[in-house]
Amino acid sequence: MPAIRFTRHPKALCPKDAGVFFYKNPPCAPAFSIYPEPSNKLSGPCAFISLTSPATKEAGTHTMQRYFIRLAYNGTRYAGWQRQPEAPSVQQTLEETMATVLRYPVELTGCGRTDAGVHARMFFAHADFQPPLPEHLLHRLNRMLPPDIALLDLLPVHAEAHARFDATYRAYQYFLSFQKNPFEQDTSCFYPYREKPDPDLMQAAASLLLNYEYFFPFCKSDHDAHTVRCSLYESQWSFQTDGQGAVFRIAANRFLRGMVRLIVGMCLEVGTGKLTLEAVRHAMDRQERLKKSISAPPGGLFLSEIRYPFL
Repeated sequence: MPAIRFTRHPKALCPKDAGVFFYKNPPCAPAFSIYPEPSNKLSGPCAFISLTSPATKEAGTHTMQRYFIRLAYNGTRYAGWQRQPEAPSVQQTLEETMATVLRYPVELTGCGRTDAGVHARMFFAHADFQPPLPEHLLHRLNRMLPPDIALLDLLPVHAEAHARFDATYRAYQYFLSFQKNPFEQDTSCFYPYREKPDPDLMQAAASLLLNYEYFFPFCKSDHDAHTVRCSLYESQWSFQTDGQGAVFRIAANRFLRGMVRLIVGMCLEVGTGKLTLEAVRHAMDRQERLKKSISAPPGGLFLSEIRYPFL
């Protein structure tokens, strides 16, 4: 027996005086639709209803199969992953390309929302497709996509698998350069000052965070997170032996908006003596803002790894 799932849709329209809901399916994977008699007065609450089987969904006469899409992108030209009203995004570019090749609309759900200018060595999105997929689909899509986006794999998954909510592990890397390199200007942050930050102090600042579960001091003021609790698995710097660069790696079950870049900024402030470890510890213990918060530039940040229990 297929499961029944209801989703409220605030923009849907219903007959004002109807005694029942007007049920209509989401465009990505509808199972069936019940339409009332035509009415010129459309208002009131509405809901979607869709029937889902363990592995597929019905869309009219088509059976929809859910896939996970593994991709990578250079985020320099984009306003992040998520669609924006007046700026190009990775999601919009992918959805438009897929619609052109497949000849039906595709709605992608990403594993997260990278900020403008941030890159991804590994990123997952899910979508529902009409099987069978065209031959050499990845090759055809990659030919049409711009050079800064690459599709790496299409993986069939369970109908309820979710790219964002099912991820159990996320890791970021931040690349810092102490030597100017014109070929890395978009993928590494150049530290322009003569005095380099102290590596030991930066490492101590990063390690300090492993003692905490709540990260309000490293969350943007306009965040929409329901909780600032994160399980941190890793937080450490590695420095090149020639002293010309460093990489920060941090891993957790989830991250807050702007969290990684704020942490990198804090480590640099500690490394240059502008902020003490005691001040960081005080802010974390009290869960209050640092007196001076700096967000590192986006170009050095990469989403590097995502893990799922079923992949």
